[in-house]
Amino acid sequence: MSTPLRTDVRAARLEALRREYMGQIVAIAARQGRPLRVAPYALAQPGAEQHADLEQIAEYATARGWKVTSSTFADMSQPLPLTQRPGFGAACRYAAQGFADGILAIARPAITTDNETYSLVLEHLHDRDVFLAYLPTVDAPTTP
Repeated sequence: MSTPLRTDVRAARLEALRREYMGQIVAIAARQGRPLRVAPYALAQPGAEQHADLEQIAEYATARGWKVTSSTFADMSQPLPLTQRPGFGAACRYAAQGFADGILAIARPAITTDNETYSLVLEHLHDRDVFLAYLPTVDAPTTP
């Protein structure tokens, strides 16, 4: 059984790994002289909430000089297992096919709060040269 401290340490290590993987892909795009391409992903109720999340994601990406893909991806705001979220699966396939360098979401809970699942997602995407990025939180540094 994991203690809260162990869970926090594991989450911090996974965040460092996510940033490392993202840095590798950012470096590739820079060497190629092209902007990063990100596919927006939202876990929100359809309608105004989903539209607002996707708009916020696009504004953040644009402000960073990233190119936002014309395709956006979303799932209902019930945090189902990733295998039951067609929007996230579609975003992963879209990026893996080379249409985006990364998937940009509001925050990690939009993907999963389970560290084991998150670790598998990071590895799966990294193996396909795709990164995950999030909007900065109020109490966190502004690096994605």
